[in-house]
Amino acid sequence: MIATDSLDLVATAPAPTASKRNLAGMPEDKAMLRAAVDLTRDIARARPEIYWPDMLASAAIGYLALYGAIVATQPLVAVLLGALSAVALYRALLFIHELTHIHRDALPGFRFGWNLLVGIPVLIPSFMYEGVHTLHHARTRYGTVEDPEYLPLALMKPWTLPVFALTALLLPIGLLIRSAILVPLGALVPPLRTLVWERASSLSINPQYRRRKPEGDFARMVFWQELGASAWAWFVLGWSATHGWRPLAIAVAVLSATALLNQIRTLVAHLWENEGEVMSVTGQYLDSVNVPPPAVLTAVWAPVGLRYHALHHLLPSMPYHALGECHRRLRAEFGAGTTYDGANYPGLLPMIARLARSSMGRRG
Repeated sequence: MIATDSLDLVATAPAPTASKRNLAGMPEDKAMLRAAVDLTRDIARARPEIYWPDMLASAAIGYLALYGAIVATQPLVAVLLGALSAVALYRALLFIHELTHIHRDALPGFRFGWNLLVGIPVLIPSFMYEGVHTLHHARTRYGTVEDPEYLPLALMKPWTLPVFALTALLLPIGLLIRSAILVPLGALVPPLRTLVWERASSLSINPQYRRRKPEGDFARMVFWQELGASAWAWFVLGWSATHGWRPLAIAVAVLSATALLNQIRTLVAHLWENEGEVMSVTGQYLDSVNVPPPAVLTAVWAPVGLRYHALHHLLPSMPYHALGECHRRLRAEFGAGTTYDGANYPGLLPMIARLARSSMGRRG
């Protein structure tokens, strides 16, 4: 699936060079920042008539395809249905990103519905991203050691890139161990509970990140989501012990593929060139990546608006369904060769090649 994205790139611009820019010293492009808000204010409302059908259809296709893969008698059919399930569940899962940004009153019941149908069944309740991802957008934390979602991958050794991607395959097993064993044990052993919360309760990639203890309403939400995830994990393990492990093994394989797809997308979400310095919003934008049309398969590997990841850093609260129109308006306003155009790239493979070339320069 990833390799075929190269078909989108035949008639597009060549990949950018791997030369590192001093984005940490980038001054603000105030005209771009002002236009980003002024030109898009009228489309900034989250529309439930788009969110709900999209999320429900993605989850339904994912689960139905997973069931088909489990009961299929032909290996090829099982693999194809498993691949469809992985892609559909990937899209359904990425609504967790929207939950971290939309106002709590914008989509009544959506957080509860998503957790019930997607978050808890795949053992990634929304608390694992809420309160974490917003730190990635904080003006003084992006790209620093306090950013849970940033590593200077472009400046690290070449072997770190495949290791970074392939470790995602272990995520479903890790989540099952976490919810079925570590969380219940943590209820009895406070030091373990603290360790699990600080180190294994967030979708983060920065190994230096330590999560702060939840408080107030958020702590209550965490309690119920943890209870639901642990209960589901025990149900799945109990059912598998009495009915056979094949369905669970297939589900783990599908979710591992989903995690790998997301990890590959993460590799090209940013340029990953910052070495811990505080950056301007413009610098953060230019360190992030848009992959706009005409690339077609980008909607598969970067769904729910994530093909406009750089634009999202300009307008974090903009609903995913409006980002395409935001991009068209800003591109028409500023045109080629401007600051806004500096974060637009042709596709997945050129960005991976750029990252690889940059890391290859770190040999020795």
